[in-house]
Order: sequence, then structure tokens, then C-alpha cells
Amino acid sequence: MSLVLILSSSVAYGHVGLSAGMPVLQRLGHAVTALPTVTLSNHPGWTHVAGAATEPKQLRGMIDALDANGWLAAHSALLVGYMPSVEHVAVAEELIPRMRSASRDLRVTVDPILGDTPQGLYVPQHVAEAVRDRLLPLADTVTPNLFELEWLSGRTCPDVTTAAHAAQSLGPERVIVTSPPLPQDTGVLSVSPSASDLYQTPRYADMPHGVGDVFAALVAAGLPVGQALGHLEALARLSQGGDHLDITGGASIWTAAPPIAAQRI
Repeated sequence: MSLVLILSSSVAYGHVGLSAGMPVLQRLGHAVTALPTVTLSNHPGWTHVAGAATEPKQLRGMIDALDANGWLAAHSALLVGYMPSVEHVAVAEELIPRMRSASRDLRVTVDPILGDTPQGLYVPQHVAEAVRDRLLPLADTVTPNLFELEWLSGRTCPDVTTAAHAAQSLGPERVIVTSPPLPQDTGVLSVSPSASDLYQTPRYADMPHGVGDVFAALVAAGLPVGQALGHLEALARLSQGGDHLDITGGASIWTAAPPIAAQRI
């Protein structure tokens, strides 16, 4: 099992950001170190929300303490998620080579949480540009949604073939596109230098927030894409119409879900 450090957003109530990734990974037997870039009462899509970003100086102090205690080097994976400012991007940019120097086999996943359709960017453009220019080149795996893929690549992706070409242009060894352009179903498109594989699942309406955060965490922990998507599809089905992902109540079902098969494209 993996020891995963997640640098991302946190909420006191509900399951988004590391508050989604952490309980899912723990249910599967992985250990998680949580570094919150922001701490909010709940997802900001709700009527009332309170909280604030964690000061980059404080994050650096926490990282220094983890390192001084000998714990930073024990991690096998790092997941970088929501970045509220360029200063937070700088923290991640410093952390990645620091952890790699301590653990040569470290897996680095960047989930570029920048925006979605139809809202567009929901971080300032200079933050999105910093994630693109400073974090993507350091990642082994990136997990953009379709809007983020098009924004990062500067390409329009009307079908999975154009999406695969756009993914290859980003640079990291593996790009896993969530919600690829499909006429009816949804799923993920996994693109590497040697292959492009499409995994399809049903599209569920009225989904609570946090689905992408769960998937990125599962991939960061080293699960094969098909197995990660199998867990996620079952969790999505159980959570349909709910206010939050049913991570706890449905654990006996989604943790036992079989993998989703791939189609080579």
C-alpha cells in the first residue's frame, strides 16, 4: 500500500479536495498525509461558506517539520491539487524536487484544478498559467477534465482522437482525461507515449462534487486506471442525487467494485 501526500483543498463538511481523496484512500488501506492549501467549511457551491487559504509560509513550515521528523522521505506518491495562488504553486514547485531527492521512486500526480464547462476558469488566469508552466513539467501524471485539457493545450477537442493528440502535447508521461468527449457515456481517456486507452462508464445525473478529486487520489496511489474507475463508477452510482459522495455508507460496495475494461484507440 502507498503513503500519499496530498497538497490540495480541504473542507470541514462534505467530500471535495483532500477531504474526498483521504477517506477513499484510507478505506482501501493507503495512508495519507494532508497538507491543506485552503480550509473551508464546505464546497463553495453551497449558499454559505467560510474559511481561508493556508499561508504559504505555514505550509513550508509544516513541510520542514515533516522532513525533520524523517517522514517526508517515506512517501511513495505526491498529489498536487487545488492551488489558490501563484505563491501556493511555488510551494508545490519546491516540494516536488525535494520529495524526489528523498525518494527516487516517488510518483507525482498533478490534478490541474482550473475550471470546467460551462463556468470556465474558476481560478485567476495567472494561477492557471503558473500551474501549466511550472507544475505540469514536473509531473509524471496529470488528470485534467476536458475543459482543462483544452485550456492547457490551447486546442479544441471535439472527439477522443483530438483529445488524445491534445493530451500528448502537454508533456507528462501520462495524461488521464476525465469526462472525455463522448456522445452519451462518460469515463476517462488515458494517454501515454505508447498507447491511448478509452474507459467508458454510464453518465449519472445530479452528481455531488468531489468525483474528480477521488479519481486523482486513486491514480496517485498507484491503482491501475481501470480499477480506479471501477471504484469511482460504483461510488458515483451510490451517490447519485445526494448532497455529498457516499464514501462511508457505500464503502462495502464501491471498495469491492471490479475494474472497467479499456478500449484501445
